[in-house]
Amino acid sequence: MRAASYARYGGPEVVEIAEVPAPEPGPGEIRVRVHAASVGAADSAARSGTPWFARLAFGLRRPTHTVLGSDFAGIVDAVGDGVTRFDVGDRVFGATGASLGAHAEHLLVAESGAVASLPEGVGMTDAAALCDGGLTALPFLRDGARVQAGMRVLVNGASGSVGAAAVQLAKQFGAEVTAVCGPAHVELATALGADRVLDHTRTDFTREREGFDVIFDAVGKSSFRGSRRALVPGGTYLTTVPSGAIMLQQLTSRLGRRRAVIMFTGLRPDADKAPDLEQLAALAASGAVRPPIEREVALDDVATAHRIVDTGHKAGSVILRIVRAEVAA
Repeated sequence: MRAASYARYGGPEVVEIAEVPAPEPGPGEIRVRVHAASVGAADSAARSGTPWFARLAFGLRRPTHTVLGSDFAGIVDAVGDGVTRFDVGDRVFGATGASLGAHAEHLLVAESGAVASLPEGVGMTDAAALCDGGLTALPFLRDGARVQAGMRVLVNGASGSVGAAAVQLAKQFGAEVTAVCGPAHVELATALGADRVLDHTRTDFTREREGFDVIFDAVGKSSFRGSRRALVPGGTYLTTVPSGAIMLQQLTSRLGRRRAVIMFTGLRPDADKAPDLEQLAALAASGAVRPPIEREVALDDVATAHRIVDTGHKAGSVILRIVRAEVAA
């Protein structure tokens, strides 16, 4: 089978297409013929080995896992002994987490893993994008900030994959949502359902005193120290980007009037992710959540996908189309 493989840290050019043996499912495993997979910030960090602490997860001197990719969608084409949840031909989507491997034509997944059935009304590309943003945004808002109806939620980086999901999910929770993005993406943020959109080149949201119950920085461009005055007493600041400062502030802010929260959603147990996938699938099938797509890229052009992600300015998800047109037809 074909896979996007890399053997050393570096720029997008280190990822190349290689022929590797197709895996065979063991007991309790399913094999998925991958149709679409996302390329995101975690893939960029794993590929480049930066920031430095990324190597603690992906290998100190060289990559531990040579095939990147976590979020996937495809069709089950083989099952191992004892599998009862899925049959050959089922449409599925999910996430592999730290084990990666989704940027390949076939992928093994435990049937008890973070995988769920994909409703017929949801396409493969949308499903991969749904994992890309939704599996991060949902636990941040629901568990990290306990967003409820009537809360005022600000999402910084609202046009990215996580931010776009956060805007839509916060609206589903009944919150009043302010989206912060660049001028090129104001229309997108409005279309996602934001009640108010701030162009960050014109307006500094941190100057809005005690305006928000929740500030979710989906791109890690702000700080708790700089944002806390924009929170109401008892408010919560969320960020997806780890740092020494936020780790310390998460501990010390518990004693104050405003909380700082960092979560490592990709490391959650599969048992926690599986029901989230089912919830996201239902929302997508109903049209309540629509993940924006920056670009679809063929597997052969995987380096291009990494270059787009590395710009830090994508709108929504970058998706690899793993199945070639003649195969998918």
